[in-house]
Amino acid sequence: MAKIEASLASLNARPLPAWYNAAKFGIFIHWGLFSIPAFAPRVGSIGEVFRKDYDRAVAMTPYTEWYWNAIRTPGTPSADFHRDHYGAADYAAFREPFLEGLKSWDPAAWAEAFRDAGARYVVLVTKHHDGFCLWPSAVANPHQSGWTSSRDIVGDLAAAVRAAGLKFGVYYSGGIDWTFNRQPLLTLGDFMASTPGGDYLDYAERQTRELIERYQPSVLWNDIAWPTGAGRLNRLFADYYNAVAEGVVNDRWVTASPARSLLRIKAVRQAMDRRIKAYMRTQGEESHGVIPQEVPHSDFRTPEYAAFQTIQDKKWEATRGMSHSFAFNRNDTEADYESFEALLTTLIDGAARNGNLLLNVGPRGVDAGIPGEQLSRLKRFGVWLRAHGEAIYGARPWTRSDGETTDGVPVRFTAVGGDLNLIFLGRIGEERVVVRDLTLAGLGRLVGEDSPVVLEQQGPDLALTFRATPTAAFAPIVRVSGAV
Repeated sequence: MAKIEASLASLNARPLPAWYNAAKFGIFIHWGLFSIPAFAPRVGSIGEVFRKDYDRAVAMTPYTEWYWNAIRTPGTPSADFHRDHYGAADYAAFREPFLEGLKSWDPAAWAEAFRDAGARYVVLVTKHHDGFCLWPSAVANPHQSGWTSSRDIVGDLAAAVRAAGLKFGVYYSGGIDWTFNRQPLLTLGDFMASTPGGDYLDYAERQTRELIERYQPSVLWNDIAWPTGAGRLNRLFADYYNAVAEGVVNDRWVTASPARSLLRIKAVRQAMDRRIKAYMRTQGEESHGVIPQEVPHSDFRTPEYAAFQTIQDKKWEATRGMSHSFAFNRNDTEADYESFEALLTTLIDGAARNGNLLLNVGPRGVDAGIPGEQLSRLKRFGVWLRAHGEAIYGARPWTRSDGETTDGVPVRFTAVGGDLNLIFLGRIGEERVVVRDLTLAGLGRLVGEDSPVVLEQQGPDLALTFRATPTAAFAPIVRVSGAV
């Protein structure tokens, strides 16, 4: 393979590695010191918080991984919880309990659970906004001594994941590090303006290069923004691609610029917050998450608690937790977790629209255990994908992604080779269904049951007659051979 140069022309000419396009399903892991208190208020989705409580939304987020920021804002539920349970203890007091919990950690068991769920890659949060590193970094934090794990969590999980036959990737919070910028954040303007400068530029780049050199990650997943200018970032990308031939990078690499630095001026930040607040009030209840802005170079885009509704030319990856938080929230009950059917629909929607699903797991901090509510959903993914994965892995979008039966059941389409898959986002308990506005010819069969399905054109609609009525399981699939 030709050497990648540090230019946009060279970076953008590099094709998307085939493994990532085919994988469809990955596991995200948010786990760190914040998993010890494991607290965030039950306030609904992050989108709801920004709509209803914008002036302190960042401190009221449902994300438990933002706990350190939340407890620095008096009057928030997190600050009250911290006072009542930990008194005046500093956030750093969670380091030792977290490291103690590692004694119960079995990375091989995690990797086995992810593999059995049908995931093809795993992305670990190696450093979140609190700055704590889950590997014994040789790059010392100049503002928080000893701010790394003594155990090589990244290396241990990378070895286990690869032994299970999965790809391994790393997340790094390049845009936020509260050990370098300790000012409490309340609004989106505060958040966007808080990317550290000064000695953080070299620190973030050296740590990212260390992660690349040590672990050769197949995914380099940055968050929020990037502290250096575009030239340094492009060199980092080129060096990464030349070191990891099949590596991919996400889209959250907005670089430092004079325009972005203006946000450090309070009046500018306040003006932007007023505009954002007014805009958020116009958003309906269905607007739950965020879609990062496009950047000059990325391999895929990353809508968060959101998804694209149409087929996209550019590869994308929906990322979300199973509840409203990524990291474990002790407040969550079974009712707070999204249903398996809704999570599976996100995976199917992605496969039909040129996307992947990066589904988050939030383990506990005290014992490194994955909560039962999360494991049960992973197991159901595994059952469904073992029966129906041929319509998901390696699939590409068809000429359209969406359809509907005459009974109102949504249908999604994926193509594999010369075959077309009709994925019904519901349950079929009848011997015959009709899909509106669909013309097809070919041999039909029920995936997972190998039962023939007879196709019959009825004007603009397609009738499907099953020799054996599908089971009541969610999302049955009909594969039509030779239809593409």
